[in-house]
Amino acid sequence: MRLPQPVHNYFVRHIQVALNSLGRLYRSPVASMMTIAVIGIALALPSGLYLLTGNLQKLGSQWDGGASLSVFLHKSVSPVQTRQLKQTLAQWPEIDSVQLITPEQALAEFRELSGFGQALDLLDDNPLPAVLAIKPNAEHASALAAQTLTEKLRTLPEVELAQLDLQWVKRFNAIMEIIQRTIRVMAVLLGLAVLLIIGNTIRLEIQNRREEIEITKLIGATNGFIRRPFLYAGLWYGAFGALAGALLVELALLQLLGPVQQLAGLYQSDFSLDILTFGELFYLLATGALLGLTGAWIAVGRHLSAIEPG
Repeated sequence: MRLPQPVHNYFVRHIQVALNSLGRLYRSPVASMMTIAVIGIALALPSGLYLLTGNLQKLGSQWDGGASLSVFLHKSVSPVQTRQLKQTLAQWPEIDSVQLITPEQALAEFRELSGFGQALDLLDDNPLPAVLAIKPNAEHASALAAQTLTEKLRTLPEVELAQLDLQWVKRFNAIMEIIQRTIRVMAVLLGLAVLLIIGNTIRLEIQNRREEIEITKLIGATNGFIRRPFLYAGLWYGAFGALAGALLVELALLQLLGPVQQLAGLYQSDFSLDILTFGELFYLLATGALLGLTGAWIAVGRHLSAIEPG
């Protein structure tokens, strides 16, 4: 299907201007690369911290320090019933693993850690109940989901007490919330810095092409026509700066990949660092291009109107 001629000409002119703006960046490589590098560093900082936060959350979900439940059974529950209950709970979709601690194991551990071995020998029978140590799976490791699972366990007739240990989870989530808010504030500040960098770069380019702009206005060019190449220049700066930022983040991750895998191996873990996904890379490029376009628009709108043919 062939586009109408006015629409076709419109797109052709935009493509020509975009390629011409790209050619101008290519013809001044040093200045262009310096600007792109500064923008890349500014965008790499929040992007890298965002990726680091995601890896920390992934690591936190794999640690044994996550949400854990201790289920104390009634003394009247027999060993056979205890083993049957363990097998039943292991089939629950909310539960990742169940470990049985028998009364004998609990007493031996208490004897070793408490230092009251001689006093325990005076007891007629073992006062400690059987305990099921339960670890929720990753989907139910949050505070709310783990609390719901605890309430569900308390309704079982064999259970005397179900305790949820969320101290580590709450502290970890609080720390992650602080980090995420810090990243958001940093992203806003560095985004403003990118606007200023591109705006100042476009301002200098407008000043360098002042005579060309005056002549163009003399022959009847509109502000929209004159504005177009500067807007595309800002878009290219932002997009290439975002690409440079993504490259810096990937290079930093490559430097950390080996030591992290070595450390994970020492703890018998298969943890590995996540890199930027295609969606995250696209979002970064789109953000950089939008910041570049916005910075160029602000600069052009402020300085172009001040240039009039004498």
